[in-house]
Amino acid sequence: MTRKLKLLFILDPLEGLKAYKDSSVAMMRAAASRGHEVWSVQRAGLAWRDGVVLGTGCVPLEVFEDDAAWYRAGPARALPLAAFDAVMMRQDPPFDFEYVTATWLLEDAMQAGVRVFNNPRAIRDHSEKLAITEFTQFMATSLVARDAADINAFIDELGDVILKPLDGMGGSQIFRVRKDDPNRNVIIETLTGNGARTIMAQRYLAQIADGDKRVLIIGGEVVPFALARIPQAGETRGNLAAGGRGVAMALTAREREIAEYLAPILWQRGLLIVGLDVIGGHLTEINVTSPTCMVEIAAQQGFDVAGLVIDKLEQACAS
Repeated sequence: MTRKLKLLFILDPLEGLKAYKDSSVAMMRAAASRGHEVWSVQRAGLAWRDGVVLGTGCVPLEVFEDDAAWYRAGPARALPLAAFDAVMMRQDPPFDFEYVTATWLLEDAMQAGVRVFNNPRAIRDHSEKLAITEFTQFMATSLVARDAADINAFIDELGDVILKPLDGMGGSQIFRVRKDDPNRNVIIETLTGNGARTIMAQRYLAQIADGDKRVLIIGGEVVPFALARIPQAGETRGNLAAGGRGVAMALTAREREIAEYLAPILWQRGLLIVGLDVIGGHLTEINVTSPTCMVEIAAQQGFDVAGLVIDKLEQACAS
């Protein structure tokens, strides 16, 4: 029989979470259904004192299935992270200096024996946009640069490209730029801050019409269904935050090939939950901060992704 665990989730403010679709809520519900203790803390509550990393404002949660009233919080306490069997870092970006500071504190806690997922060093080392450059065999033609001449040359060469910042999320500031676009210079100036910021340019993939596929890898195991985020008519971005429609479907052979190749590599680095973005059989991003789409896959295909996360957590805590 699996022993009962005490789990701490580092989250955005609870009252702002959309329980009907939030993957972190789904994980907390899955954990609570097995009798595990569920606690939450905000990133701002992480602190260090006399060699101990603690969470100020840790609150125990009762978790319910009612999306309108999905939790009841107990009294807040300051507790060392070592008081928990595992800590789940589920804070959404932006990946700013405060986020980096949190990874340093969590890494310090790990050195004292605390289990933290995703591994904070791996989160810090994996830029969600740039991490794909390690796996060029799966990428579309891409450029990482900040010089306008280089970016313009790339657009001239390919004729139709996507430009995006390296720190964006949810489809924010993603532009499709054609060779004859009269706004291309101002778009480049805006995204690069007149050459002060590096951006990514990628060949436009017409298969986006069939969906920007989110492929989940949980503890080195590939979830057999992807969520295809299909853009609205006249829209380039499939992100759900940008109005895309989510349709869960079985992985293609190519998607499984990519995911099975990356799965053991990323799990060895301590990345328990990974969300690959794949368009037309090309890897476009590796999401490691707080990957989502678990609820949609479970609802449409019956595959309990959140339950698989808790399975892997139980296994990790038993080892």
